[in-house]
Parts: sequence; structure tokens; C-alpha cells
Amino acid sequence: MTTDLSTPLNDIVDATATAVAGDPAAALVVFRATGTPEGAVGSAISLGRHTLRVDEPPTLGGAGTAPNPVEVYLSSLISCQVVTYRFWAQRLGITIDELSIDAEGDLDVRGFFGLDDTVRAGFQAVRVTVRVSGPETAQRYAELQEAVDKHCPVLDLSTGKTPVHTTLVTEETSAAPSGALA
Repeated sequence: MTTDLSTPLNDIVDATATAVAGDPAAALVVFRATGTPEGAVGSAISLGRHTLRVDEPPTLGGAGTAPNPVEVYLSSLISCQVVTYRFWAQRLGITIDELSIDAEGDLDVRGFFGLDDTVRAGFQAVRVTVRVSGPETAQRYAELQEAVDKHCPVLDLSTGKTPVHTTLVTEETSAAPSGALA
């Protein structure tokens, strides 16, 4: 993958900057997802015209038919890093010949299962390894990494505080008393 500095990524950023210059509220975008249960512990997530299936491995009660939620998070982090590296390489005029990113996270399931409330339910640590090669100096690639770390939205979700507000909507269904004829 050679970074093509003539691709329209800079044009996208420039057009966005122009569009929001007079109205910062125009920069706000809302992304939506909807999930429904599937199988024992799986789910189908609707993301606009796309559907993502999520499941757990058998050791966590699932059938292992799809990635589990924390694997989906890792894939989100990696894919966001990839696009952010590409955008910022172009913004900074840095050529990338090869780019690959790996991520792994340590999860102690005692937190998820409520076996120890002092253990965090999420990852205790996440390690990201970025492999980049090209004609630039190590210093230029370090400059690129700094820009990516500062601007990657999914990385920011992990390292910053994002308020999450949950609304529970309950609906009672009428059920015939046990033994009653309908």
C-alpha cells in the first residue's frame, strides 16, 4: 500500500473545514446502531444498510459464529487507526509504503460475570502495534503517530471520558395467568 498523496483525502478535509468554518454545529454527525438478540448470547447490529453479527465463544455461552464484542472493539480501533494514519500521512505529506496494525487486549472475565466487583468489566490493558515502512525518517513517522494518537476517534473513546447516557424503556406485555384458557 503506497500512500498516494494525490488522492482526495486532503480535499475531503479542506471541504469539511470550509463547510464548518461559519457554522461549527455543521460539524456534528450522529452515528446510529441498533441491536437485537440472536442465539444464546449473540446479537445482530444494524448499522444503516449494514448488519454486523456478534457472538461469544462457547466458553462464554455462545456458538462462536461471529466475533465477540471486545473483538469488534479491537477491529474498530484498528480500522480507525488505519484510516487516521492514511488521512494524517496525506495531511503531513508523509509517504507510507506499508502499514499494518495489530491490537490485543487483556480481559479479566471476573469483572463481566460480577465475580469480583474490584475487577474492571472491560479491558485492563490494550496494546497496539503499528508497523509502518517507507522512505521517511523514524522522526517523521513518530510525528505521524503523534497526530494519529491525537485525532483517532476510536482511540479517543478508550483514552478520554465519553459520557454515555442510557435510557431504559420498559413495556409490559399482558400474559394470560398460568393454566388459563385463551
